[in-house]
Amino acid sequence: EVQLVESGGGLVQPGGSLRLSCAASGLTFSRYPMTWVRQAPGKGLEWVSRISSDGGSTYYADSVKGRFTISRDNAKNTLYLQLNSLKTEDTAMYYCAKASSTVLSGFEPGYRGQGTQVTVSS
Repeated sequence: EVQLVESGGGLVQPGGSLRLSCAASGLTFSRYPMTWVRQAPGKGLEWVSRISSDGGSTYYADSVKGRFTISRDNAKNTLYLQLNSLKTEDTAMYYCAKASSTVLSGFEPGYRGQGTQVTVSS
């Protein structure tokens, strides 16, 4: 059974930073591209970032480019998202997921974690 468990969310002031982690099990993590998506209150899912299986290629939504950094440690089966210069509009539940093999901003249904809440507020 594939499990993706996010952690690292919390309450932070505007301009602050957080580092999200996603521990993966039940899959050969190093073989798959991974992605982060988020969902703000009352809104739909928004793609945030994607990383290739070896970590050599990364992609970002325009809304987070230059502020967020995706990375992975295949030896630890862990995906990361560094969030810097946070804004109130970054408030959302953040999910890691197994990325779609056909759509850059997509993810595979059924391969998404339970999420970790990020709240940006003064």
